[in-house]
Amino acid sequence: MKTPMRMGSFALLVLLAFFFGTALSQAQDSTEATRKILVKTTAVYPTLAQSMNIRGVVKLEALISPNGTVKSVIVKGGHPILTQSAVNAVGHWKFEPASHETKEQIEIKFDPQ
Repeated sequence: MKTPMRMGSFALLVLLAFFFGTALSQAQDSTEATRKILVKTTAVYPTLAQSMNIRGVVKLEALISPNGTVKSVIVKGGHPILTQSAVNAVGHWKFEPASHETKEQIEIKFDPQ
């Protein structure tokens, strides 16, 4: 008979394995952008994350001004050690101009291999 604590621990391990198992090699990004990206800076894979074999996906929401610059970036999910690198990279992106501000959903994937 499994105790509730063991079952909860197992469920947590399965959830973590699923979350971290979705990563691709290196730091990569994918977007569901409605605006074309003109300049895309690659996220730097943090040395601490590499040494700890931390991998995963950082989900972001970027507010893009009409001229195509990134006004703000909000972290929607991801490992805390990886988020700052992803935010820094997306902050340097440039999008095509538009008549109004847009919000873009962005995912940056990290893998130590």
